[in-house]
Amino acid sequence: MLRRLVLLCGLFMPLTALGAGFTELGRMAESGFLIGAEARLLGDGGAPGEVLGAIEPQRQLSPASVSKAYLAAAALDRWGPQHRFTTRLVSDVELDGNGVLAGDLIFEGGGDPALATEDLWRLAQRLHQHGVREVAGRLVVSQWRFGPVECITTDRCQASSRTANAYSALLSSAGVNHGSWCVSVAPGAAAGEPARVTSCDSQSPIVGIDNRVETRPPNSGTEFSAERVTREGEDTMVLGGQISLNASPREVYRASSDPARQTARTMAAMLEQAGIVVRQGYATSVEEPSAATRTLAAVDGKPLQELLLRTMNYSNNFMADVLALNLVDTPRSTLLQGGEVIEHFVGGIPDHGPLELRSGSGLTPESRISAHGANVMLESMFHRTALFPSFVASFQSPATGVANFIRRGSPTFQDHVMLKTGTLNQPVAVRAVSGYFRTRSGRWGVFSVLVNGTATTPWLNWAQVLDPLAVDLERMIDSH
Repeated sequence: MLRRLVLLCGLFMPLTALGAGFTELGRMAESGFLIGAEARLLGDGGAPGEVLGAIEPQRQLSPASVSKAYLAAAALDRWGPQHRFTTRLVSDVELDGNGVLAGDLIFEGGGDPALATEDLWRLAQRLHQHGVREVAGRLVVSQWRFGPVECITTDRCQASSRTANAYSALLSSAGVNHGSWCVSVAPGAAAGEPARVTSCDSQSPIVGIDNRVETRPPNSGTEFSAERVTREGEDTMVLGGQISLNASPREVYRASSDPARQTARTMAAMLEQAGIVVRQGYATSVEEPSAATRTLAAVDGKPLQELLLRTMNYSNNFMADVLALNLVDTPRSTLLQGGEVIEHFVGGIPDHGPLELRSGSGLTPESRISAHGANVMLESMFHRTALFPSFVASFQSPATGVANFIRRGSPTFQDHVMLKTGTLNQPVAVRAVSGYFRTRSGRWGVFSVLVNGTATTPWLNWAQVLDPLAVDLERMIDSH
């Protein structure tokens, strides 16, 4: 009778009681933070694995960039690890015997989230190889697949006029260099002279430069600010501060106000360097090239598995949201539609439960998932043998990952965990982390932790979350 009573008590025990596995992390709730957490071993033969710890695991909270793990799973499910996006130069006019294209040259953006200047240079070289020496018309950058994409977050809306960062880059299927300008700042010839500021991508200037950086004596320190502002429709990089005479050049990235226009200017510079003259300048378009166009040059992007590694490791918002937009089958897609496609993918995973994703990047603070649901998704990918190697490779190891702030905890935590983090600071602080772990006996487990602040909670930093989590996960790893 007593044994039966104990079992019944266990069935009706509050969910937070299972949080014994999160004894350190659970103390954050005492400060008013909202927490959803779950860690469990992966089951065998379809049976659910043992729950090692849980704190309100069904609670719907903002995941920030943990959303990118959902995007990665949906993208692998749709295209497979080796998929590549293709960018083309096309035209519907003939090339004459003198190498003159008697009309427009159309740059057809293929939605490659990692399209870079080197790819544009390859396109220019292949166009030259095709025999083109002159374009009698314009260079037209077509973003008919999607773009310009309506901004739905504060940072991106502000970036249409000015920005001091690169993470808020606007979106287009014809964007290059993650939708950001790059300039190189080097010391001048002598102390007291202006710094030398040039484009990273071209010998000729392709973005306006307002240089207020002064060269100072050797070893005097380097510190400068950079903001991209838009003046009369033209982007200008405004830089101020100082650079030491013996300092190495520094590269600065800031989001452009119009990624398609940025691509047009960069592509025009590549054509010029390749010796191809464009007579009537450049333009952007949202029209699909006609069926009569022929491909003059093309370049394939990197395989999806490499795109996901970059997207996840560097938490690249531009790449994530461009991939989400690519998931939508119809042209002129929106971020909300991209989120809906990911939600539809998740709807096919049994026992996941509700979620709301309004983007692929997690920049949208309205997105909601649960720790339990995230673990269910992670487990579903674990059992997809053809996709799992590419999926798990996109997560970071605390010991060797690119982000310094995850290098915490004991060697056990650093060497037995693969994770994806997410950070938001507005309208409330969010720190989220999700991933896999291996126990001492070699068993796989999954964990997800979502910590959301409120209007009354203090500032939240990563040490407050990762330090106690590392202790809790180390205990789980060592005891199994």
